[in-house]
Amino acid sequence: MRVSPCGGLCADARDLQAGTGAIEAGRRSAYLGRVNAPSPPPPPRSDSRAHEAPPSRKLSNLALLWGYVRRYPAQLAAALAALIVAASATLAIPQGFKLVVDKGFGAGEGANISPYFMGLLGIVLVMGMATAVRFYFVSWLGERVVADLRRDVQAHLVRLDPGFFEINRPSEIASRLTADTSIIDQVVATSVSVALRNLFMGVGGIIYLFVLSPKLTGLMLIVIPLVILPIVLMGRRVRTLSQKSQDRVADVGSMVSEVLRAIKVVQAFGAEERETQRFGGAVEAAFATARKRFSLRAGMTAIVITLVFGAITLVLWEGARDVIAGEMSGGTITAFVLAAAIVAGAFGALTEVYGDFLRAAGASARLRDLLAERPTISRPDRPQALPLPPEGRLAFEHVAFRYPSRPEMAALRDFTLQVAPGERVAVVGPSGAGKSTLFQLVQRFYDPSEGRLLMDGVDLRLADPAEVRARIAIVPQEAVVFMGTARSNILYGRPDASEAEVWAAAEAANAATFLRALPGGLDTELGEGGSQLSGGQRQRIAIARAILKNAPILLLDEATSALDAESEAAVQDALERLMQGRTSLVIAHRLATVKDADRIVVMDGGAIVEVGRHDELVAAGGLYSRLAGLQAVGAEAGGALSR
Repeated sequence: MRVSPCGGLCADARDLQAGTGAIEAGRRSAYLGRVNAPSPPPPPRSDSRAHEAPPSRKLSNLALLWGYVRRYPAQLAAALAALIVAASATLAIPQGFKLVVDKGFGAGEGANISPYFMGLLGIVLVMGMATAVRFYFVSWLGERVVADLRRDVQAHLVRLDPGFFEINRPSEIASRLTADTSIIDQVVATSVSVALRNLFMGVGGIIYLFVLSPKLTGLMLIVIPLVILPIVLMGRRVRTLSQKSQDRVADVGSMVSEVLRAIKVVQAFGAEERETQRFGGAVEAAFATARKRFSLRAGMTAIVITLVFGAITLVLWEGARDVIAGEMSGGTITAFVLAAAIVAGAFGALTEVYGDFLRAAGASARLRDLLAERPTISRPDRPQALPLPPEGRLAFEHVAFRYPSRPEMAALRDFTLQVAPGERVAVVGPSGAGKSTLFQLVQRFYDPSEGRLLMDGVDLRLADPAEVRARIAIVPQEAVVFMGTARSNILYGRPDASEAEVWAAAEAANAATFLRALPGGLDTELGEGGSQLSGGQRQRIAIARAILKNAPILLLDEATSALDAESEAAVQDALERLMQGRTSLVIAHRLATVKDADRIVVMDGGAIVEVGRHDELVAAGGLYSRLAGLQAVGAEAGGALSR
């Protein structure tokens, strides 16, 4: 609930009119998705706490936010001071009207009422200024806390091992960084301020009402529980329907995102009408749930307004009789009416923001779980330094490995391989043989389940992962191009390289020609995922990035697969030069890539089944010979070994 700069009376009048119907917070931000009803979690990761249970909605979870808010004591003090002044000014308005009525109108003909109205205007001016100051500082705190929280969570996430993201969906984690922090922004920037302001005004207003008329205040306190009870009961049902409505809206958003990402496939299969119908069904489901929500809220609003204003009318009826009897002045009953409205609005707003606090508690719990997650691959307390200068020697010693998400399947079984410095080793085999797993282990994204992996004689478990990865350059099969310029993408592995070195890497990767043709050259924005480039151009950017890093160990995952024949020949020459003097592990599917390797390792089912050179393995008549035979007819065209 955003607070209007018009001050406390405006907010209180709206709160009173709406009662507590505004509990439904789903209308404010449909993007919040399943923040209160998370999807069933994927299979639990042995060391993961992120999905063990639905997030707790205990208000104690908000302690996470307090840790961020208290970093800014000056802004917090300014916000609290302005809040107290604004709330006090709001409570002073009924007294101002009391003086106007009693000292002005009640004094008879010729009374000078100007001073009292001037005083009332002064109160309004103070209230307006204090409200503006409060709004600024609480908004500043909300945005600052969210910015700090997002930065800390992202900084923590990028240090978690890939196994965490294998179990926990990146899209869900991204939602936490956006949807959950948006909830927190709302609470810190608005709901906390609203809660404190209305608590202050509610308590202060009741005290003031007792001063004005203990009898009428007593009657009002008796009526209040009768009004609040149906509000609470119906409010729970509204919150439940709001959560369901958010789920349905999230389904709509997910469907739109899924279809638009795969728009080429949708159109290629002529599925536009089917997708339109499927989307229409999701939209209608969202509407049906929303209709239940706003129907209940409409009925709740009618009940709340009837009860609230009916109770006020009954209390004022008794007060009017006291005025007629001379037991109460006209100014007193006027002040009582205004103060009662303020108190009613204040407690109505408190019931609303309580729901906001519960939602924020759930969001804080989810973010806290992310921050509490600890990587399984981490820097040892006393890491063993890798020798200098780097040799590029690799040794797999009886390595076995199972992915956390597939513990029943062995990706590698008793894998033993020595790779000498500067040696070029090609790894081939059918899909699922374990080829890519080798690259994952060499970069220490995972640790072997059994056995050990050494780099230059040091067990990778004992080394600093950052130091290990600094000695490796990789060109993946699916080139990764980040949003940004061509320059920033090539410099990704070596940000301090010179302009000449960047262009030299681009030349070596056969990328310089198309880079010079771009509108801004190296400073051209490439779009999300390199959307401004073709597949082959993205691959050459990735190759230039690896060339520029100039690491002693090179990992090539079918680095030329996305290139046309002409570009492939040029890049293959560049890779030949790049691999000279470097230890190279090459996952390959094309004969042209593997036949000149120093050794070819043939894998199947996570184990080595053959090792040798191209001619030897063809003559042996084993798996490699059969795979090579599949492309013998098309060898000149660069056919692929079975994947």
